[in-house]
Amino acid sequence: MVTALAKKRRKALFVFILPGLILLTIFIILPFFMSFGLSFTNQRILSRLPTEFIGIRNYERLFRDDLFFTGLKNNMIFALIVVPLQTMLALGMAMVVNKNLKGVKIFRTAYFMPTVTTMVVVSVVWSFMYNPQGIINNFMQSITFGQWETIDFLKNSKWAFPSIMLMSIWQGAGFQMLIFLAGLQEIPKMLYEAAIIDGANKWRQFLHITLPQLRNTTAFVLISTTILSLRLFDQIKVMTNGGPSNSTYTVILHLYNSGFTKQKVGYASAMTVVFFLIVLAISILQRIVLKEQREV
Repeated sequence: MVTALAKKRRKALFVFILPGLILLTIFIILPFFMSFGLSFTNQRILSRLPTEFIGIRNYERLFRDDLFFTGLKNNMIFALIVVPLQTMLALGMAMVVNKNLKGVKIFRTAYFMPTVTTMVVVSVVWSFMYNPQGIINNFMQSITFGQWETIDFLKNSKWAFPSIMLMSIWQGAGFQMLIFLAGLQEIPKMLYEAAIIDGANKWRQFLHITLPQLRNTTAFVLISTTILSLRLFDQIKVMTNGGPSNSTYTVILHLYNSGFTKQKVGYASAMTVVFFLIVLAISILQRIVLKEQREV
């Protein structure tokens, strides 16, 4: 029999869930179903022609679109490189600021500051740094005594994407650091004290205490970072606009160009549906793999 206290808790739970559920419905669920419906039409933003149902023609075109697959490949490469590197960097930063060191609050602020700065601003600043006359080329010239050959990083097809990856890792690591820091502070200190008594060194403590205790935190960081990396757009649009030679082209940029520049809303909607399903499948697969690893 449901008690009065249980009913009150359910009502309170519903009240707290309702705002998030409303926002989720308005900004994610409804737009997805609208995109799904538009993907079967020839809808354009500005057109005097009536919207017509064209079946799966947009999807057929999508799977013959080389630019879409180029963008998808670049998205996957970006995620495979950035996610593990950013996660390891964030964990290392969290372990540093978790110590009782003098001035540790300054380090926490410095590490987190890039995260609260908008990606557009960060991209503009790093674009100046990557310039042939920018600070990076000047620094390399200084430490190599003039032997460094000046590189226009963002206009070089070999350097453009790695340059954006480096900037993205730097900008986003602070957010993951805070999550890891919260996880580290939840680990009971008695575990480390017992390990010290047993003669375990710092490395063994890290392997057998820190990492196992951070399994759930690590899983959350990996999944959230993967989703964010697959949404790669802002820094690409600002720094390279997909160039040079499509070496930094991404699916979201292709979606933007198709839907807003070329005004092909129906085709962009089909692209949105397919890419959403790809990201969803990757997230579910990643969660299953990480869950199996936690249970081992």
